[in-house]
Amino acid sequence: MTTATRLPVDPWQAPTADGPVRAVVRVPGSKSGTNRALVLAASAEGVSRLRGALRSRDSLLMAGALRSLGVEIDTEGTAEGDPATWVVRGGLGHRDGTPTAIDCGNAGTVTRFTPALAALTRGDVRFDGDPELRRRPLTPLIDALRRLGADIDGDVLPLTVHGQGGIPGGTVTVDASGSSQLISGLLLAAPGYDQGVEVSHVGGRLPSGPYLDMTVTDLRAAGAVVETTPGDPADPVGRPPTWRVLPGRPRAHDRAIEPDLNSAAPFLAAAVATGGDVLIPDWPEVTTQPGRMLPGLLEAMGAQADWTPAGLRVRGGGEVHGLDADLGDIGEAAPVLTALAVLADSPSRLRGIAHLRLHETDRLAALAEQLGRLGADITVTEDGLAIRPAPLRGARLDPLADHRLAMTYAVVGLRVPGITVDDIATTGKTVPEFPAMWAAMLAG
Repeated sequence: MTTATRLPVDPWQAPTADGPVRAVVRVPGSKSGTNRALVLAASAEGVSRLRGALRSRDSLLMAGALRSLGVEIDTEGTAEGDPATWVVRGGLGHRDGTPTAIDCGNAGTVTRFTPALAALTRGDVRFDGDPELRRRPLTPLIDALRRLGADIDGDVLPLTVHGQGGIPGGTVTVDASGSSQLISGLLLAAPGYDQGVEVSHVGGRLPSGPYLDMTVTDLRAAGAVVETTPGDPADPVGRPPTWRVLPGRPRAHDRAIEPDLNSAAPFLAAAVATGGDVLIPDWPEVTTQPGRMLPGLLEAMGAQADWTPAGLRVRGGGEVHGLDADLGDIGEAAPVLTALAVLADSPSRLRGIAHLRLHETDRLAALAEQLGRLGADITVTEDGLAIRPAPLRGARLDPLADHRLAMTYAVVGLRVPGITVDDIATTGKTVPEFPAMWAAMLAG
């Protein structure tokens, strides 16, 4: 794999566990929930309060993008990483037409959710971001927006949306096999379009389907009328999966943001890797987050997972077993599950995650290359990874500006001494203060 040349930032010594980890770990609010809620609150007329929202690089970038589109957003809270309440005074489209620019950083949600909103405002809005973001799928969304009436220069970052104060909307097809966010971006803005939007997915397998469920649930909670039709995109003569959102601005409302179940994954994996016991408070009994599948996957690897009124408790069984699973709906957990797989006593096959090649980095190639430095036996397959047990040793690893990879290395480091991680600060994308939280977990 070819990697970008970068100077390492703050090499971090991944701590090795002296024994079973036993801790209560409170994870920050859901990134996906926070950014969807911010978008809907920005589109609404009135004031919304989002309690327990995530304050991290990705959510701060989203708030900055919405401010550039004329939305007033303040926070009630303390330091970065602490639970916050976002106060959003909606009214998207009240800009005076002055050209503006949006920095998307390395946030896929910002890149895919805000161009569709910019089409509702007046004036030119230029979008750009980190070099890693420019290679992530965006063209199907931009093509769809043009067909719905938007005026856009460019197909990938950097690009410019020429806001006209609104667009007609209508019916469109999108190949979202690269990311379900391409459809979510259309749906979240659709209530503001003159005709609403009806979007159908045509193409390969639609990854991370639960995130579309989350988008639909959040739209309905904000008063939008959404109709869904399931389909089989692999059937060339059958009806494709379709989502229809009727026109009508969302309503302002207050809501609580759930804990980020994806961000809980490395801490729960610590219990499995060390034969320990970790409790995540406030784990929802019912949720649209894909992380709801994580307990069952950890049980397949030898853990015991129990939901209690206090939260989710995972206890390791002392040994880690290999996993054969389709992770197409929970690809964000694949890196951490790979960490457990390289520690397992039997082979693993992680399937359905070809789309991870198009995340912050090519996660499949990166996991094979970087964990290979430790001696891990990992083969990249057509749609995932094959992992076989192998002796491991310490090495210096690069997360390649990918927060999930940095957390993955921390999990392996619990059992393998001598692992150092370049740029551990990249975890601030979704889990501010991750190194401090990791140290506190090990301290019990």
